[in-house]
Amino acid sequence: MPQPSPVPVAEPLPVELALALSQADAGPMPPVVARSASTWAPARWADLPGVTQDNLHEAWNAWLRSCERPGPTWTALCRDVRPLSLSTDADRWRWMFNHLQPYRVLAPDGSTPAGLLTGYYEPVLSASRVRSATHTVPLHAPPAGVDGRQPWHSRQAIDTLPEAQAALQGREIVWLSDPIDALILQIQGSGRVVVTEPDGSERTVRLAFAAHNGHTYQSVGRWLLDQRAVRDASWPAIKAWAAQNPQRVNDMLWSNPRTVFFREEPLTGLDAQFGPRGAQGVPLTPGRSIAVDAGSIPYGTPVWLSTPGPSVALNRLVLAQDTGGAIVGAVRADYFAGWGQEAGTLAGGIKQPLQLWALWPRQTPLVPR
Repeated sequence: MPQPSPVPVAEPLPVELALALSQADAGPMPPVVARSASTWAPARWADLPGVTQDNLHEAWNAWLRSCERPGPTWTALCRDVRPLSLSTDADRWRWMFNHLQPYRVLAPDGSTPAGLLTGYYEPVLSASRVRSATHTVPLHAPPAGVDGRQPWHSRQAIDTLPEAQAALQGREIVWLSDPIDALILQIQGSGRVVVTEPDGSERTVRLAFAAHNGHTYQSVGRWLLDQRAVRDASWPAIKAWAAQNPQRVNDMLWSNPRTVFFREEPLTGLDAQFGPRGAQGVPLTPGRSIAVDAGSIPYGTPVWLSTPGPSVALNRLVLAQDTGGAIVGAVRADYFAGWGQEAGTLAGGIKQPLQLWALWPRQTPLVPR
C-alpha cells in the first residue's frame, strides 16, 4: 500500500529548472477569482511550500485518471499530460510552470481560514453472501426510488419499521458480522469485501457507493464524546466501548440517521491497484486523490497540498477527484490513504492544518504550444 513519503529536504534546484520557475513568476499576476465557496488569490510558484521537491510520477498516475473524464477546462491540456507520463520530473515541472497558474484557496471573503485535512480509506472486510448465525448485518443495494434527494427512512427506522424492512427485502448484497464494521464502510463510502459464497468459495469484490437515505450525517464518535462515554473517539476505542456496552450499541448507531447503499463491482487487474470511483467518476489514487467541496475547487483540478502534521507532513501535488458529506468549506480536504488496516490507521490519525493552492490553466501559456 503506497504511503506518504517523508517531506524531502529542500535541495538547490538545477539551473534550468530554477530559471523556468523564475520566468513563470516574473510576469504580471492574474485577477482574483471568486468561486461560490472560496476566493482564489493568485500566487507565485515560489510561494508553494516544497515546490519541485515532490515525486511527480506518483501524482501523474492520478492526473491520467482525471484525464479519463477531464471536462472542458482540462481537455486541451490532457493532450500534454498523457505523453508527459513517460517524461522526467524536470520536464513535468517545466510544463506546469509554463501552463498553470497557482491560486491560494481562501475563504469566500478573502480571509485565510484555518484549513482542515482529514483522511479516508477503503476498509477490507470479510462477509458472507448469505445470512448465517455469525453474519447477521446486511449491506443493501438502494431500494426502489431512493436517490438521496428526498429523505427516506432513517437508520433507526430501517432497523425497526416493518415497511422499511419490506422495501429492503431481497436487496441484501452481503452480510457482515459486526454492525460497527458496517457503519465504518458506510462512512468511508466504499470498501473491499472478501465474500464467502454459498459453495464455500471466496472472492474479493468492491462495494461502491450507490446512494444514501437523504439524512444528514452525524458522528457517532461525537455522540459518544457528548455522552462522556469515551475520551478517545477513534474506531478502536468505539469498538471497545461497544463490546463493554452491548445494550447501548443501537443507541449509538441510531445517533447517525444516515445510511449508505451500495453496488457490487468486480475487483480484478488494474481496478485492484486503484481505489473506488470518486465524485469525478474516476478511480482514486492512494496518496494523490483528495475529496473537496466542489464549490471551492472543481473536480479534476490539480492542487498543491501543504500540511505540517502532526500525523503526516505533506507538500505534494494531488488531484481533486471526490467529495463527502462532511467535506464542506473553502480549505477543507479529505486525503485518500488507500485500503486496508494500514491505510485505515493513517487516515484515522489525520486531523491537521491545511493550505491549498489550485493550479489552473493560464489563459496564455508562457511559451506557445
